[in-house]
Amino acid sequence: MNKNIENSDLRVFATVVRKASFVAAAEELGMSPAYVSKRVGMLEAALGVRLFHRTTRRVVVSDDGEQVYARALTILSSLDSLFDEVAERQGVPRGQLRVSSSFGFGRNVVAPAIARLAAEHPALQVRLEVFDRLVDIISEGFDLDIRIGDEISPQLIARRLMSNYRILCAAPAYLARRGTPQTLRDLETHDCLPIKERDLPFGVWRLRGDGEEGVVKVNGPLSTNHGEIALQWAVAGAGIVLRSRWDAQAYLDRGELVQVLPAYMQEANVWAVYPQRLASSAKVRVFVDLLEQHLGRNPDLADAARTAGQAPAARP
Repeated sequence: MNKNIENSDLRVFATVVRKASFVAAAEELGMSPAYVSKRVGMLEAALGVRLFHRTTRRVVVSDDGEQVYARALTILSSLDSLFDEVAERQGVPRGQLRVSSSFGFGRNVVAPAIARLAAEHPALQVRLEVFDRLVDIISEGFDLDIRIGDEISPQLIARRLMSNYRILCAAPAYLARRGTPQTLRDLETHDCLPIKERDLPFGVWRLRGDGEEGVVKVNGPLSTNHGEIALQWAVAGAGIVLRSRWDAQAYLDRGELVQVLPAYMQEANVWAVYPQRLASSAKVRVFVDLLEQHLGRNPDLADAARTAGQAPAARP
């Protein structure tokens, strides 16, 4: 057995286990599948064990591989903590930061903040990935998730970055053609624009207002998994959309959309969520602080947050 084991090989191996694929691990690591396979092979030779059972269809971790994986996670976590402690003392965050977010918020808000972070902290390498689903940051290997919505696992650390509400909106032309809903139940007879998005159950809108909580099942001829598309359809007069105030505010200001049933809103605050192991991470703290400042300095987002703060209070 060769006792000289590279920490980088442990990281490659751990990524293959987590992704259950050499190809997917290579894509995440920015390597070729052949190189990933080579590094895993070198680790197997160094340890003198087979880490995976490989077939043409899938990769299965061996019993020895399971044991090595558990130890590798401990070693890599300790190594990451060491780098964070050194960075904290030096006041210079460094290393890789993997960030996830939703399509619209990730593109319009998180991405510009990351560009600013990169300019201010060149020792950081940040990778942003956006999804239309809720991300399991621990199993998927992310350091930080910027999410909208208050359903957060208690095993994660969550810091609220901004108050936010989802509101109902429609174009004046649609309301002139179909009439304005007066109650939540009226939505069932209207063309609504459901969005398959992260923590939202598809086609089910849960809203609070007028001292009550209401749930309505909506439908319509158009649906999507992208909020910006739904907003475009709403502006074009295709139906009623439920969208975050920060996202709809510019359309409201221009009169392209008007708020429908303004007494009803859906609380959906903006959170930075990260694992317990990164509680003292310098790179996470620096980015979260910067994003909070970015949100506060953006006039459109700040105005939307202040307006959200005037929303009817939810019942306990």
